[in-house]
Amino acid sequence: MAAVTMRLPQARAPLGASVRRGAEKHLVAPGDTITTDTGYMRGHGTYVEDEKLIASVAGVVERVNKLVCVRALKARYNGEVGDIVVGRITEVQQKRWKVETNSRLDSVLLLSSINLPGGELRRRSAEDELAMRDYLQEGDLISAEVQSIFSDGAVSLHTRSLKYGKLAQGVLVQVSPSLVKRQKTHFHDLPCGASVILGNNGFIWIYPTPEQKDEEAGGFTTNLEPVPLSDREVISRLRNCIVALVTHKMMLFDTSILYCYEASLPHQIKDILKPEVMEEIILEARQRLLDLEG
Repeated sequence: MAAVTMRLPQARAPLGASVRRGAEKHLVAPGDTITTDTGYMRGHGTYVEDEKLIASVAGVVERVNKLVCVRALKARYNGEVGDIVVGRITEVQQKRWKVETNSRLDSVLLLSSINLPGGELRRRSAEDELAMRDYLQEGDLISAEVQSIFSDGAVSLHTRSLKYGKLAQGVLVQVSPSLVKRQKTHFHDLPCGASVILGNNGFIWIYPTPEQKDEEAGGFTTNLEPVPLSDREVISRLRNCIVALVTHKMMLFDTSILYCYEASLPHQIKDILKPEVMEEIILEARQRLLDLEG
């Protein structure tokens, strides 16, 4: 007979108690007046009516000098050149692959925008086009960089670096793109023994840290060796920690994930998703982040 877990109700400490004064974000709903100052410029997520700047989406107000915009809390991914993304191949077409990247339109990876196996530098031939499924096929996960944006908003990707390419064994977590913090690098080897790719598009890939980089693969060979139990436990714990951070609307970056992981160590992996345990872990991680900022 399967075991049943029962939890008794208990009083919860208010989450706002640990937030430093002045650190609260300016949240607005559609129709809220952001400012009546006519000296501001309107950005994305705003419109002007009766000389008032009004929010058109629910989100966080961001100000850059005189430019005011609202970053939506829930939205599809809007690509920017240079972004790191994790995507899934959905279709193989003529000289290109279609890639699902959590945006409004499928992204495109051109045959000319990948490294050929062995790192050859030459024009793509008809033989390369016939061998496209040997490189990538439907269902494969890849990491890539945004190369350009088409006029209709679709994203063009490239994998012309050995750090990009097909992803092997790991776990994919899908979150809101607004919760992924923009950093100089989105590839992190965490000291706990696993690595994460924090895609700007909200797709996060957790995988065992490779012992050595394969420089000859060109990004298309994947390691299919069995993953040790200890690595699988670390990956599972990281996955549950990311879910906990997302549940409490905390920004995802290497430090916040590591602090949450360390706070979760006294608990079993499956218990991290229990509301009272999740709240305890998040409060500790949040306090450590505040101490780091202070």
